[in-house]
Amino acid sequence: MTRFSELLGTDFDGEPTTDIDDVIFGAFDEPGHRDRVPGLVELMNDPAEPEIERFLACVALATWGETAGYEAVVRAAADPENTPWYDFSVDRKFSVDSTFAQLADAVADGDLAQEKGTEGLRVEAARALVRLADSQYFEDKLGELFDDATLRAMLDDIKEAVDRGVRSLVAGEKPRFDLPTQLVDLASAVSVLDGPLGVEMAMRVLKVSSSPRTLNHAVALVSRAQGPEGRQFGEYLLTVGDEKVRAEVREALGRAA
Repeated sequence: MTRFSELLGTDFDGEPTTDIDDVIFGAFDEPGHRDRVPGLVELMNDPAEPEIERFLACVALATWGETAGYEAVVRAAADPENTPWYDFSVDRKFSVDSTFAQLADAVADGDLAQEKGTEGLRVEAARALVRLADSQYFEDKLGELFDDATLRAMLDDIKEAVDRGVRSLVAGEKPRFDLPTQLVDLASAVSVLDGPLGVEMAMRVLKVSSSPRTLNHAVALVSRAQGPEGRQFGEYLLTVGDEKVRAEVREALGRAA
């Protein structure tokens, strides 16, 4: 049995499994997962091991609230395209790396971090990831992934990522994925904390690029940005959106009324 099979290919009852997610998420109810941490750290840091196994070890460690996992995420975010597992997982829609989306999923859950006293490191890892929002693809996850407390901690980083992204769009740069929609997703997340700021961010993006897909994602702000800003933004979308967008806006405005 390989080291990977022992660590992530065996469930906590000692039975072989091909469902690695069952092992990773089974740790929330199994304190014995801590026994596997040293082996996973060694696997993650071993350049002789396959990149996919090193990546999954990182995902597991970050999901489990482990210091080594969060530190690895921060290192990966500092030099994305030189990360050992970069391009191991490729998004089918845009044919770009999607490993950072999976790392964001791993970092988003803070239950074990609270238990293990690593919440500060988890937030630093989340901040490191969101700083990549203008250059790396996150599979449409950034609008709903992080809790309000984490979003507050990342707010300045989000502002800077949106600023960089808008500047690149204005300059005519051609992103490898749907950057405008990803930026609108970030604005949508912010709108829960600060409606006016979220709407302002979204409007900056839409003034540069307003594809049907981006407008469709922008509808979420109508109900998330409580108060007059959300309604005013909805009225704007009614003037620029297609029939699908207009129908969704009307429904959102009805709920907000």
